[in-house]
Amino acid sequence: MRKNLFILTTLLSFMLSCTPNQQAVQTTVEPYAEGKPYTRWWWFASEIQNEDIKYQLEWLKENGFGGVEIAWVYPMRGDSTIQHPKWLSEEWAASVNYAKRTADSLGLGCDFTYGTLWPFNAFDLPDKYGTRSYYQKESPEDRTLTWDHPRKARIINHLDKEAFAYYAAQMDKGLKEAYKGSKSGIFVDSWEVETRHLWTSGYGERFKERFGYDIEPLMDKLYQPGYEDVYYDYMTLMSDYVLYDFYQPFTDHAHTQGAFSRSQCGGAPADLLTAFMLVDVPETEAILYEPNYGRIPASAAALAGKDVVTSETFTCLYGWRKWGGKGPHQDEEQIADMRLIADALFANGTNQIIWHGMPYNEKGKGKNDNHFYASVYVGPDAYFKNQLKDFNDYMTKVSQYMRKGQVYSDVALYLPLEDSWMGVEYPDSLQMPWVWGEYELRYVFAPEYLAGYQPLWVNAKVLSDASFCEGVLKYGDLTFSALAIDVEWLDMVALRQVVRLAKEGLPIIMAREPKQPGRNKSPEFAVLYKELMALSNVSSRPTDVLKQKPLLEGENLPDFWCRQDGEELYIFVANPAAKNLKYPLRYGQAFEDQGSERTVVVNTSAGPQSLQLKFRPNESLLLKVDKQGKVDVLDLGFTAKRILN
Repeated sequence: MRKNLFILTTLLSFMLSCTPNQQAVQTTVEPYAEGKPYTRWWWFASEIQNEDIKYQLEWLKENGFGGVEIAWVYPMRGDSTIQHPKWLSEEWAASVNYAKRTADSLGLGCDFTYGTLWPFNAFDLPDKYGTRSYYQKESPEDRTLTWDHPRKARIINHLDKEAFAYYAAQMDKGLKEAYKGSKSGIFVDSWEVETRHLWTSGYGERFKERFGYDIEPLMDKLYQPGYEDVYYDYMTLMSDYVLYDFYQPFTDHAHTQGAFSRSQCGGAPADLLTAFMLVDVPETEAILYEPNYGRIPASAAALAGKDVVTSETFTCLYGWRKWGGKGPHQDEEQIADMRLIADALFANGTNQIIWHGMPYNEKGKGKNDNHFYASVYVGPDAYFKNQLKDFNDYMTKVSQYMRKGQVYSDVALYLPLEDSWMGVEYPDSLQMPWVWGEYELRYVFAPEYLAGYQPLWVNAKVLSDASFCEGVLKYGDLTFSALAIDVEWLDMVALRQVVRLAKEGLPIIMAREPKQPGRNKSPEFAVLYKELMALSNVSSRPTDVLKQKPLLEGENLPDFWCRQDGEELYIFVANPAAKNLKYPLRYGQAFEDQGSERTVVVNTSAGPQSLQLKFRPNESLLLKVDKQGKVDVLDLGFTAKRILN
């Protein structure tokens, strides 16, 4: 987040309760400023009491948390007889307002999921504003797992900014007082709208105007082999709708309310890097999204000049929890396993952890998780309660270091968006019940020849706004020594920008000869590619282009992330056991690590420095490199211990 977004210029006074004799408390809360973990706070539909709110927030403060994200969900166990205030009613708002004021008084941040469950849905949403597929004439009214369960609701049409505006007006009536005080984030979770044959009014007309052919007769063949080029064109236009009728209005609207936007753009049928750049705080998720995915929102944040990259963390740690049952090893999670995930996230650019999560609990009644979806329970009687504060302090320390200065950048790496759209579906081996399409970009990694560098993903939009001057590629505050393109497909728009930058002198790796995606081919593509490859600063061999040495050199390098603060570097090097983590973790996976060593060379501005990295079991390292090239290993001060039944 740009620093001036969060600067509060006045002290804010709030009443802690409705009693007239309560002293006003002054507070200033800068969201995420301390790097302390937040937690998603699941409010199951029920009668919410102020004493319970205050009790839980005070407990969070004592245990090293920095704030909450309130998420409003269905009645516990789906029991529609449980008494609760009506959604967005004055009674509902009174509890929310009290929570916000109390959080402010304690110096805690307070964000809000922008709706009841996700994706955005509303009970009285007009049919014209509801989501639909090409084959649906009316929007289905079938969302029942909401705060007012089993009352039915419609999911909004995320391709229509008028639908979002209607929805936002309803939400703001309930949150208008809660927006006051410290700056709050409004949050939208990962895209959970059906994407197959997604459609909106006017889509066919806009498509024909843009691509020169009628897509409607081809909609029944959209996902069949041989029609990848049509699907690519469909996704190209779909992306524009998602970006500029949903994510951009979502962020713009947050600002009108004195709030900021936070979003998991994962799963959206869109140019994901641009989507993450449009929101104020881009968010990844682990481990339903594996940690490598976090480099996409982290790259977006760096490119857009934003300081904070959040992650919904520890979700379904050991596997999926089905409705009505317990997940694998639920209520016996090991902090050491969670640290593996956190460290993998830090090494891919995350610098703010959001626990998933804590249910609303009544004071003195024990944990309220009989039907708690999150599967990693945060609360006074959590299985890992004896290590929780120390673990939070550890994550806070790493987060603080990973905010210093700005992201270190050396090589720009082209994100294979076109490959994903031309690929259409993942093979069966990579699909999950909630994952089918390559557009999600879940399994993208930097090529091996960039090991030791810290590549940031870029796309056609970034290249079009970038310039080559003083021997480097410049975009915002970032500079890159070279551009690497290792894709099967490359859009004409991108190729034109690549040729422009190459002619200006940018060193470029063209690892493969790409093809032009989409149905409309142009002879210009081959001409441009030939022109590009004739330039002396362009080569298919990385060694011809990469004149700048990698930040780290060595065999079998661990994942790492680097920040540059003036003339100093801070490099978080994750334990090798945290590399390429896969969902789900094995129970006690962290304890399989017996410790390891890596001999590396740190290429500093003062010259190469050889270093022996010694990783104790279940520990990662933080390196500080000063302007003289001296490398120190900083003490992170935490080792997770095995928790025994």
